[in-house]
Amino acid sequence: MARDENILQITPFMHVRLADFERTVAFFRDLLGFEVFIHGDDYAYVQRGPAGMRIWGRKDDDPEAPPYGIRNFRYYIDVKDVEAIYQELKPKLAALPPEDVHGPADKKYGQRELLIRTPDGDLICFGQEIRSYESLKNRLSHARQESL
Repeated sequence: MARDENILQITPFMHVRLADFERTVAFFRDLLGFEVFIHGDDYAYVQRGPAGMRIWGRKDDDPEAPPYGIRNFRYYIDVKDVEAIYQELKPKLAALPPEDVHGPADKKYGQRELLIRTPDGDLICFGQEIRSYESLKNRLSHARQESL
């Protein structure tokens, strides 16, 4: 097995103080279309395609928990077609405050992005390279070959 063949994916760990853990899980499931694979009292694993997220709700009595709404966490999900994601989610996004949704919009750094703020102020970004998906796959494959 080559060195990097054992790596499956990066799974962000949302280890934050949540005002309402169940609301956060419902946001990922009902609004963003993630499937809930594990759902405990304060831990959930949600996944949509190959993109997974581990959510751990920190308790109010946790002395290291950040204040609510700190908005320090950003999660980027690379997609082939951000417009398709937007059209799928658009009816549900209308229920959010307008300032919690931005895009899809082309960015000067070569990405087209849809930004969605979670109920606790974290940022989820669905983004695609403005250039072709094939171009991105070729560049990633080339980078992997160079690292071997």
